[in-house]
Amino acid sequence: MTGETVITVVGNLTADPELRYTQNGLAVANFTIASTPRNFDRAANEWKDGEALFLRASVWREFAEHVAGSLTKGMRVMAQGRLRQRSYQDREGNQRTAIELEVDEIGPSLRYATAQVTRAAASGGAQRTNAAPAASEEPWATPSAEAPAWGGGSFGDDTPF
Repeated sequence: MTGETVITVVGNLTADPELRYTQNGLAVANFTIASTPRNFDRAANEWKDGEALFLRASVWREFAEHVAGSLTKGMRVMAQGRLRQRSYQDREGNQRTAIELEVDEIGPSLRYATAQVTRAAASGGAQRTNAAPAASEEPWATPSAEAPAWGGGSFGDDTPF
């Protein structure tokens, strides 16, 4: 969408994502990402933490269920999404503004960790008219001995790039 503020945030989850369902049965997961800058202080010859940014984030639908089932408190994540601003009135009647991230993509950071990715089973949300692809056509499938990883041909052992 044109004119939206899209940002990427790298930080740690402050708690497990909270999965809830609306009255219409729509899943939503809410969580907070804490992003703390680190700067090298040459005078002290050491790294120092800056002021942390705590950003509330949300994901919807099947994506929310994937996030709640995959990410936990303390995980370092990379999230990209659109900033949303909303105004509300607090209990004392004061007008407040909150800025939140509506996440489009999120995943674990692999800087200090490893991850095993598993493709989620298709749900009823997106109806498929064709039969499921064969394992050899599946983009997440492990290449078989008959189908070389680089697509075969006369490339030898060299990568195609």
